[in-house]
Formats: sequence, C-alpha cells, structure tokens
Amino acid sequence: MSRIVVLGAGESGVGAAVLAKKKNFEVFVSDFSTIKEEYKKTLEENNIAYEEGGHTLEKILNSQEVIKSPGIKETAPVIVALREKNIPVISEIEFAGRYLPENAKTICVTGSNGKTTTTELIYRMLVYMRQNAVMCGNIGKSFASVIAEGKPYDYYVLELSSFQLDGMYKFRADVAVLLNITPDHLDRYDYKIENYAASKFRITQNQRPEDAFIYFGQDRYTLAEMRKTPLKQTLYSFYTLNQDKNDVKTSFAYTQDDGMIIHTIEGKSMGVYYLSKYCKLRGVHNYCNMMAAWLTAAHLKLSISEAWESFKIFSPIEHRIEPCGEINGVEYINDSKGTNVDAVKKALDSVNTDVILILGGVDKGNDYEYIMWSVKHKVREIVAMGVDNTPIHKAFDGIVPVSDVRSMKDCIEKCVEIAKPGETVLLSPACASFDLFTCYEDRGEQFKEEVKKRMKN
Repeated sequence: MSRIVVLGAGESGVGAAVLAKKKNFEVFVSDFSTIKEEYKKTLEENNIAYEEGGHTLEKILNSQEVIKSPGIKETAPVIVALREKNIPVISEIEFAGRYLPENAKTICVTGSNGKTTTTELIYRMLVYMRQNAVMCGNIGKSFASVIAEGKPYDYYVLELSSFQLDGMYKFRADVAVLLNITPDHLDRYDYKIENYAASKFRITQNQRPEDAFIYFGQDRYTLAEMRKTPLKQTLYSFYTLNQDKNDVKTSFAYTQDDGMIIHTIEGKSMGVYYLSKYCKLRGVHNYCNMMAAWLTAAHLKLSISEAWESFKIFSPIEHRIEPCGEINGVEYINDSKGTNVDAVKKALDSVNTDVILILGGVDKGNDYEYIMWSVKHKVREIVAMGVDNTPIHKAFDGIVPVSDVRSMKDCIEKCVEIAKPGETVLLSPACASFDLFTCYEDRGEQFKEEVKKRMKN
C-alpha cells in the first residue's frame, strides 16, 4: 500500500485525505497549527491518523507522495526537506483530478480578481440550463471532497488560486478561464510579477486543441505569457471596448461604456445585450466576468439566450462590492474580498459618488501608485484599519486625510463621523485580513454587522 502524507488540515487537506483513504492509500495528515474540531471529527470518522501543532519529519519523509495545502509556502522547512529527498509534492487539485469521472468536463477559473464571481456565474448559468454541475475548489467544498463523495457530475466548475496551480502538473482543464493578471501575492513569488504571471498561466497546461482558453485580450501580462507559450487549444478573448474583428484571430466578445455587450462567435454576431440596464452586477469588470461566462457557454454549445437570462437574475456575491445599507444618507459597500490594488480600483470605478475608503491589513507588496489617480479624484478621506498602516500613510499622507483605527467598531464609528450624505463608505482594503481578522469573510461580516447595528439606531 502506497503512503500519502497530507500537509495542512483545512478544507483542501482534509478533502484530499478522505479521498486518498477511499482510494486505499495509507494516509497521514500533519498540520503545523491547530486543527479545527470539525476537521478532526472528519479525520477520526474516516480512521485517518493525524498530528497538529507541528510536523514530525520521520512520519512525513517516508511517504511516496505529499499533498500540500495551498497556504504552505515553498520556503517552509518541511517542504525544503521534501524537495531535498525528491519526494513529489502536489496540490489537492492535481490529486483529485486523477479520479475525475469519465467524460466529465472541468471548467477552471483563475485571475487576480473576479474569479469567485465568474466561477459562480458559470455554475449558476449551468444550473439554470438544467446541467448536472458542481462548484468547488477555492470556493465552497474542496475538489477532492466532492470527488470523494462519489456522486458523478458532468461539469466541475473550479475556482483556482495561483497557489493551487503551482502544485498541478498533469491536471488538464477542458475550459480554462484566465480573467486578468495584476500584482498580487508577490511576497510568494520573489516580488516578481513575471513569476506570478507564469503561475497563473499554468491553467493552460496540458490542454488539447478541442479544449478552450478564455482570456482578457487587453491584459498585458497574459499576452506576454501567450507569446512565450505555444497554444494548441481553441482561443476565445474578451475586451472592454469595440475591437475590429479583422484584427482578432479568436472568437470574442466586447463591451462598451454603456454596458452593452456584443457576443461574436466565428465572426457571427450573437446579439446585443444591455447589461447595465438589466443586470444587478456593477462595473465594467463584472461585464468582463459575464463575458467569460458567456464564452464558456458558447464553447460548450449551450444556449446563449439562457445564459443571458441567468445573468439577469444573478445577485452580487457576498464581500464583493456588496451593498450593505445606508446610514444618514451614506451608502455602505462591503468589498472585503478586494485584497489587492487592482480590486480597489475596480471597486472605486463602480461608485459614482465621493468615497470614504477603508484600506489596510497585511500588505502584500502593494504599489499604491496604481490607484493614486482614483484616490485623488474620488476619495475624500481614507480610514486605515490595520496593525501597521505605515505603507498607507507613506502612499497617501498629503494626498487625502488618513485616520487610523484598530477594530471594525472603531472603523465604522469613524466613518459615521466623517461621511456626508450622498457619499459612499467603501471597504476595499487592498490587503490580507490576518492582522485583525481570521479571514476576509470575517472582516466583511464584522463590517456588515457594525453597519446593521447603526442602521437600527
């Protein structure tokens, strides 16, 4: 019996462990931190040995293969030791992909921003069309846990982070969607955008001519990677402006300023749809997300008109430019998932009033110059919420007033104090949440709860 070690006992790791156990591997799970009770219960119910609070190398280095949870860095001592022993280290996605049901298709979505919204758009579109689909990966259940449950699906819609892509080697996407590449997680990639872009581009590896690669045709890092990489798959591109189809060698779609979308497949117009008039999602970036979903439907030869109907009933996803209510004539918007400067720019672009902007958290090597124009023209004040707000002060002191807070309660109190009727308070922090919160969801939930309290008063 082959021995598999799983590093990390979160959603990804526990799902991989359960699947490996069901496939008759000897399984051992090791977590450097404390394992949540719900995951301990799952491991114990499946008779899977585990440890927490540290890694015992003797129990790890005798494995034939290791499945690494995405949060573990390559520089972690246990990973360094595994590399020295030439023991294969893979991701949970790579492992689970080996057991994909025959004839099932994988629709894989990545990008610095928009991947959760687009994953949900595609999944809900398929459900609306009565297709047998499931959504998993970096959203909801892990891919491995879904495979372990044993219910076969025709479509597996996967949100994939760069960290998950890094551990994928033979896995293949039937449909690969790359929304954009903007600076993010550069601390994991030697602070080089080229390394991060190469990681994102792994979503195209192993694709065949009949598979699809859907990408933003104006993204410079994507285009640079395309010039380096021979692509055999069918290409689809989308744009934020009218593109002369004679200059485009792929099937494509585009938007215009009023939110109009033209869907063109093989040179044939498939119709004009007024997204800004009929859809609840705000902003051109969300039109891009819908175009990516639309092109997915086109490649799969599914109904374009039904795709449109599914978009019309799609509501904004929690923590992503999510309206949360109004206090004293001021709208409060929760964009806690906005953890890089490109996401902040998109959020600011979606607001048509003066803004009180909440920034801060664990800085990931942000270049705030990227949003400087938007801040100068839209933001009246910044509320910096973090343990160390030095990068924010360095970037914006002298540009707009910056106030410091250390809790969500104090943050909302400050916003209520300074915001004027007709303005918008926008939580779009550009940073990770782990200094003051457990995760971005926790940050967003606390934001909504504090807003809700004051709406009642």
